[in-house]
Amino acid sequence: MSSNAMIVCAQPEASEAGARVLMQGGNAVDAAMAAALVQGVVDPQMCGIAGFGSCQIYLPGKGVHTCIDFHGKTPMAATPDMWLDRLEGETRDGFGFVLRDNINDLGYQAITTPGSLLAYSEAIRDYGSWEWSDICAPAIARARTGFAVRPHVYHWWTHGADFGRVEITDRLGYSKTGRDIYFQPDGSVKKIGDQVINPDLATTLERIARHGAEIFYQGEIAEQIAMDMHSHGGLLSRQDLSAYRTLRAAPLQGRYRGLELHTNHPPGGGVMLLQMLNILESFDLAGYGHNSSEYIRIVCEAMKAATADKDAHVGDPAFVTVPMERLLDKQYASELAGKIQNHQKLSVTRLGSQSKPEPPDTTQVSVVDAAGNCVTMTHSLGMPSGVISDGLGFMYNGCMGVFDPRPGRAGSIAPGKSRFSSVCPTMVFKAGEPHIVIGAPGGTQIAMGVLQALLNVIDFDMTMSDAVSAPRFSSTSDVIDIMNRIPDYTVEPLREMGYDVQRSAHTFGIAAVHGIRIDQGKLDGGADPGHDGVALGVHISP
Repeated sequence: MSSNAMIVCAQPEASEAGARVLMQGGNAVDAAMAAALVQGVVDPQMCGIAGFGSCQIYLPGKGVHTCIDFHGKTPMAATPDMWLDRLEGETRDGFGFVLRDNINDLGYQAITTPGSLLAYSEAIRDYGSWEWSDICAPAIARARTGFAVRPHVYHWWTHGADFGRVEITDRLGYSKTGRDIYFQPDGSVKKIGDQVINPDLATTLERIARHGAEIFYQGEIAEQIAMDMHSHGGLLSRQDLSAYRTLRAAPLQGRYRGLELHTNHPPGGGVMLLQMLNILESFDLAGYGHNSSEYIRIVCEAMKAATADKDAHVGDPAFVTVPMERLLDKQYASELAGKIQNHQKLSVTRLGSQSKPEPPDTTQVSVVDAAGNCVTMTHSLGMPSGVISDGLGFMYNGCMGVFDPRPGRAGSIAPGKSRFSSVCPTMVFKAGEPHIVIGAPGGTQIAMGVLQALLNVIDFDMTMSDAVSAPRFSSTSDVIDIMNRIPDYTVEPLREMGYDVQRSAHTFGIAAVHGIRIDQGKLDGGADPGHDGVALGVHISP
C-alpha cells in the first residue's frame, strides 16, 4: 500500500510520534508540532521549548502559505560593547565568536529570549486541528518513560566541542538536573543504550499542556525562569519573556531552472540559499558530473560569495538594512558567476580563525499529509547554554555566542535583536504543486547542506534518500571542507589550483538534511544517515 502522507525527523521517536498523529487524523501541523516537542525530549541539546527556529507552513485548502520566524532575541539588558574586551577570535566558518571565559557560550549570560514554545503553540492554535493538550501528550509520556541514548546523541556528547568552545560534558553537567540525568554514578556520561528519564521536564510539559504557552511567557514558569536568571547574573528577564513575539511573513521566493522556491527571510539563511542557486543557474552542473573537481570548485565559489555577502550585510532586518534586492538580483548573480567562470578565487575573511566547523546542534522535521498540507521546521538551541533551572527540566539556548561583540556590524549585539542563523526550511514547487519539502540542522553549514540536496534532486534527478545521503562539501571560508567519501583523485586537481582542501574523518557531515520529494503524486523521503532519524510513510484512507 503506497503512502499518501509522510514525516521525516532526525530522531525515530519523533518520527513515530508524528506518524501516529497522522494515522489518527491530525494534519501536517499537528504532526510536526507533536514531533517537535518529542524532539526536545529525546534530543535535548539539539532543540527544546527554550530554543529558536523557523517554520514554513503550506495549507492549500485554506489558502495559507506562511513562515513563522521564532529566532531568539537578545535580552534588553544587553549592550553592544559589553563583551568587546573579551574577544579572542572568530570561528573559521563564521558562526560564532570565542570570548575569554566563554561567557557568551556557557552559563546564564549565553541565553537569548526563547521563541520555540510560542511558535509551536501558535502553529497549533492557528493551523492545527488537534487540542494543544493532545499535541503535548507524546512528549510528556516520553519524558516520563525516558529514551535510550542513540549513537548521534552520544557522539555529540563526546565529540561536539570545537573552536575553543566549552566541552559538551561541561554543558551537560553545568546544572544539578544535568548531572543527575545525563551522567552515571561514577561521573561518566551515559553511553549508547542507557536510559535518560527527565521527570522535571515531564511535569513542566504537563503544566504547559494545561495552561498553554502563556504560563512560560507570562505565568508561573516565567516567574521561575526570571528568578533563576536574576539569582545567577543572567541577562534574561521576566519583561523579555512577556514581550517576546514571533514574526510571520509570506515566504521569500526565488526561481531555479523553472521551479519556484519558497524559504525564510533574514535573519534566517534563506537569502543565502537563493543567492547560491541564482549563481549556479549559470552553470551546466549536470554536465560537469556530480562531485567532480570542477563541480566542487564552482559550488564552493558560490558558497563563498553568499557567505561573504551574509557576513557583510545579513542580520535582523529590524536593526540592519539588508540589501535584499541586490543579494537576490539575477544580474548580480550572473556577475558573480562570470568571476567563477574566469577561475577567480573569491575570499571570506575571518578574525583569529579557529580550525574546525561548528557542531550540528539543531534538528529538523518535514511533513506532508494526505490533503497536501506541508510543513518544514528547523529548530535549535544554538550551542546550548548548559543551564537547566532547578525543577524545570529543559536546557536553555546559548544563542548569544553568535552575536558579534564588535559594535557597528550586521551581527553586533543590540537589545531585542535576533541573531543570524543559517536555518532555511524550504519548499520547492513544480507547476504550482509542492515538489520538495526540506530542511536541515548543522550550524552555519545548514544552507550548504540544503543547497547540495536540492541540486541532487533537481539537477541529478536523485530520490530524496539518495540526495541526502550523497557525500557533501562546503566552503564558508577560504578552505574547502570535504567529507571522507569524496576521493582524493577528485581533490588533487583542486589542490593543484591552489585550494586549501581539508578532509574530514567523518563519513557524513556538512549539515544533516531531511526532506520529502513529491514526484507524480508519490512520496519518497530521506533522513540523513549521519543522524539517527527515519522517514515514515503513512497511508490515510480517504
